[in-house]
Amino acid sequence: MSTTTLRLGLRANLAQFSLLVVVNALVGGMVGQEQTVLPLLAEQEFHLTGYTFLLSYVLVFGLSKAATNYFAGTWSDRFGRRPVLIAGWLIAIPVPAMLIFAPNWSWIVAANLLLGINQGLTWSTTVIMKVDLVGPRQRGLAMGFNEAAGYGAVAVTSALAGYLAEHFGLRPIPFLLGAAYVVLGLVLSTLAVRETREHARLEAARPTHGSDDGPTELTNRHVFTRTTLTEPALSSASQAGLVNNLNFGLSWGLFPLLFASTGLPVGQVGLLVALYPAVWGAGQLATGALSDRWGRKHLITVGMLTQAAALALIAVAGTFPMWALATVLLGAGTAMVYPTLLAAIGDVAHPSWRARSVGVYRLWRDSGYAAGAVLGGIVADLIDLRAAVWAAAALSLASGISLALRMYETHPRTQRTTESTT
Repeated sequence: MSTTTLRLGLRANLAQFSLLVVVNALVGGMVGQEQTVLPLLAEQEFHLTGYTFLLSYVLVFGLSKAATNYFAGTWSDRFGRRPVLIAGWLIAIPVPAMLIFAPNWSWIVAANLLLGINQGLTWSTTVIMKVDLVGPRQRGLAMGFNEAAGYGAVAVTSALAGYLAEHFGLRPIPFLLGAAYVVLGLVLSTLAVRETREHARLEAARPTHGSDDGPTELTNRHVFTRTTLTEPALSSASQAGLVNNLNFGLSWGLFPLLFASTGLPVGQVGLLVALYPAVWGAGQLATGALSDRWGRKHLITVGMLTQAAALALIAVAGTFPMWALATVLLGAGTAMVYPTLLAAIGDVAHPSWRARSVGVYRLWRDSGYAAGAVLGGIVADLIDLRAAVWAAAALSLASGISLALRMYETHPRTQRTTESTT
């Protein structure tokens, strides 16, 4: 398709954008099928007692997803976005069956290795494709819709899987949800999703007002170095993303065990586990758009500090109402951060290397799953579950302070407004 027939913007690409929102909801649902059920399955069917060993599935998931995120960005530039998306769904085909029929824990770990690859390829690609379609003006709104769909589906599927597990057992019924998601995701990605790489090339050909004044063509090594270390906004976003997903990885593995330790029934545990991504998912519809109006930096900083306060409350609470309040607060803080970090990457990175920068950012961000599994498992084994939550609260506080000191505002409109008043 000639770039002369393409247009950037949400309204001009609403049909494809909406389809990609649906696809990413299915991607998120693949994670949601596990969140409530697997920690309970580990204890009740496989009789695992060590938290570090129990969290091995989160560690493997995080490492495989993080590494795949990096390659997803590079491959989407080389081969196109759509082939990478389809490959991600093909990788997911055996996952539900492996979870259902696993005779030992190593099968669960292997299934999460594949699930991490699936998530890295599919979620990264839907992010890149939406940024391609909407152009620079509505990145925050676009990322809000993308992440709201994904984590809203995590929440709904977590709650539904908990309900099904309580009424029909831990296996096989809850994991049939994932089987349905794989079929729908593969069919939609193969038959309905269209390539968006030319939209990025169209944007690259236009004058931009982004924050990055460096070269428009960079090697993979230079993109990695800029996003990880040398560019203040990109590297600040990468560290904040890592800490944010450390919190999510820890919640995935330890929160169900902490809540269940007080005698809460599985249904209430599932509801508490679902509240965090539910508020996170729905809140992003507002916070993504707000970052287009207010700018990125302060929303990200406040979000990390809010997460620190929420984790501290989870560590001291011991009742369903207090934990519900804390998980809602944790979801709100995450909603401020999640789409805004992705929008900031899009602000700074030039379209010619933006997909690779998104891949590097998501490499570090999703390394947080592995970091959360290691930190949570070791601290919980050495001390207890609540100490692990306190450790995550301290890291979130440090991340928020670092952002306040180092990151600059990246939104082009906010930058121009600031410059006009100085």
